[in-house]
Amino acid sequence: MSIPDFQSIMRPLLELAADGKEHSISEVTENLAQRFKLTEEERTTLLPSGRQTRFRNRTAWAKSYLTQAGALESPRRSFLRITERGLRLLKDAPARITIKELEQFPEFVQFRSTKHDGEGVQPPDPGEKQTPEEMLESAYQRFRGELAKDVLSRVKKASPAFFERLVVQLLLKMGYGGSRKEAGEVIGKGGDEGIDGIINEDRLGLDVIYLQAKRWEGSVGRPEIQKFVGALQGKRAKKGVFITTGNFSAEAREFGKHMDPRVVLIDGDQLSELMIDWNVGVSPIDMYETKQIDSDYFEE
Repeated sequence: MSIPDFQSIMRPLLELAADGKEHSISEVTENLAQRFKLTEEERTTLLPSGRQTRFRNRTAWAKSYLTQAGALESPRRSFLRITERGLRLLKDAPARITIKELEQFPEFVQFRSTKHDGEGVQPPDPGEKQTPEEMLESAYQRFRGELAKDVLSRVKKASPAFFERLVVQLLLKMGYGGSRKEAGEVIGKGGDEGIDGIINEDRLGLDVIYLQAKRWEGSVGRPEIQKFVGALQGKRAKKGVFITTGNFSAEAREFGKHMDPRVVLIDGDQLSELMIDWNVGVSPIDMYETKQIDSDYFEE
């Protein structure tokens, strides 16, 4: 069974609380996971942020919506208890309690309403399946995906010399060379025996990483990786990074895994993600800070 959406959790959550006792959020989350017969993988699947499991997040929002509707109350931190309204809702509501069912309560409608420039109220969408965090993160991932495509497209159009400089700048931004600009350099002119750049791994230059940077539309095969490994062996190098705007064949990746010297392969998709993460070729335009209730603050 897949992870249920937060609306599908509402009725089972009320049913667990129907005994009128206080229940901890951890307790109901575990009981609900058993009720929905979730696998270990489904129980531990994280949101993209990595800060919370997807199922616990959906359970928390089901609890939050039922609380805003007056069907649940929080007697103390991290605990819930059903109300008289919640018991009536269990009795009168259909088999699946949704946002539409909760709209009968004025407090919930007020909670869900969103004004637009004073020109009216946007009605809630009863068909939504994602929690607010999931909607925010989904929108962010879509935006980031489009940005990554644009970044890679521009890199592919750049000159070979520009691409080689970009690779060195990226690794410097990532902290190689102790963040010293002079710790990396582009060899240029087609590379030196298959080497396009070098960078110190640490501030003192005790070890050196050799770079191969290839603008490539298709798949880089094993022969190209073998040539790079041969160049590294000629330098008696221990480490190398092969970066391409294309991708690597399965044979190339398998070959790279078992080589000495150690070779890290970075394809176009990974390159664009790293550029975004380290602000190479991109710059922040806005910041949105998300917050959650500090339950301790409201304890009397």
